[in-house]
Amino acid sequence: MENPSLLGMLSKQVGVSPAALSLLLSIFAGYPLSIIHRKFFYGKPAHIQHLYFIVTGLGIGYLNYGTEILHAVFAVVFSYLTMVVFRGNEICVAITFFFNMIYLLIGYYYSSTLNYDINWTMPQCVLVLRLIGTAFDYYDGNQPEGELSATSKKLALTKRPSFGEYCGLMFFPGSFLVGPQFPMRRYQDFVAGKFSSTEGKPPNCIDPALKRLGLGVMYLAIFQVVGIFVNDDFILSESFVEMSFIKRYFLIGVWGRIALYKYISCWLITEGACIMFGVTHNGKDEAGNIKWDGLANVDIVRFETATEFNHYIQSFNINTNHWVAQYVYKRLKFLGNRHLSQGSALLFLAIWHGFHSGYYTCFIFEFMVMYMEKDWQGILKKNPHVAAIFQKKPMDTLSYIALRIYTFGFMGWCMIPFALLTFSKYWQAYGAVNYMGIVLFLMWPIVYSPIIKIIAKATRPKETTSQVAREHAE
Repeated sequence: MENPSLLGMLSKQVGVSPAALSLLLSIFAGYPLSIIHRKFFYGKPAHIQHLYFIVTGLGIGYLNYGTEILHAVFAVVFSYLTMVVFRGNEICVAITFFFNMIYLLIGYYYSSTLNYDINWTMPQCVLVLRLIGTAFDYYDGNQPEGELSATSKKLALTKRPSFGEYCGLMFFPGSFLVGPQFPMRRYQDFVAGKFSSTEGKPPNCIDPALKRLGLGVMYLAIFQVVGIFVNDDFILSESFVEMSFIKRYFLIGVWGRIALYKYISCWLITEGACIMFGVTHNGKDEAGNIKWDGLANVDIVRFETATEFNHYIQSFNINTNHWVAQYVYKRLKFLGNRHLSQGSALLFLAIWHGFHSGYYTCFIFEFMVMYMEKDWQGILKKNPHVAAIFQKKPMDTLSYIALRIYTFGFMGWCMIPFALLTFSKYWQAYGAVNYMGIVLFLMWPIVYSPIIKIIAKATRPKETTSQVAREHAE
């Protein structure tokens, strides 16, 4: 990575940009760095481990972004001083939240292009969530315990972290560049050696780390090979438009999956590095075996067998979704409306990603998709005799196949604005597949839902007065 010409030659050979290849090599660097930590630093005094994480994390940051990594240093120092001055009160949270979000957005404004950018704002957006989350945890630690949720009690910081452990978490080399997110309490327990079954010795987690690495490499290979044939240029081409709708539907699903595999492969590889460090400890299973999935960012089985979009949400970018649920969605409980809280959380995610209209369009459709699916599930709940039809053979098999086809193709549809970013590109791609998502999702509450509810009500068995009263109560 220190030789631009060598990096350029390698990037040309593998068909990626030098910045992307540098980032990928830095992600793989988590493995030798974890081995060095296990051999020379594990079990050593906390301040020595903090220093190792700070130096190595900033080192790989510098190799990728040069002196622009000082943006991250400034944000960390400023946020820590905010905790020192305001001691974890509401002002501390507010300043940390708005300062870091505004700083990130200014960075997007001056450095973003019309394409997907790999620059200093990438680790910065990961860092922003960690800084804000730590401020919230410190705030929770200063609140009466009885007012906290079960999750907040586990994460709350009753004492301000030292500057060394604060920086050690923020620049942790296994997650500094692309995540995953994890809280200060997990970092503190890890450094204290609480995740090892033998005191003073590194945890036995090499095998699960290598398995995750192998899975990540497999997904990376699929992304590289299939992406040669099904890529952004392909779905924007005339040859794609000229295909039959069935072919276009299938290929947009393939394209969407390949677009997601780019993220999945990186997350799996970084998760493997975090496992090898030993920071992913997640208790024991029923057989008494230690689980190392505490920082899993993707549930491969659920993702690949999804029959509804909620399965994708539950299985994709898990740690960020947990972060948003803990620090945004649940904190908006005072709004008194689930849809308002959900919409606000999605708006936050869109803003956090940047200014491209594609992000906002993508999250609008996510809201509409979830609204449609929950509405449909509500209809079935109120019509158990209709739901029972879908559970009988062969309807259960046909229903499963239909849902797999639905989620496969429409996930590609939902990825269009997120991947293409600019209106001219994603609107062209929408047109190439007959605006099918607009026809289905945006028209659902206006046309389809009322009609289905009328039909369902007309075909319902005659209800007793108590049943009607119970339905209204629900």
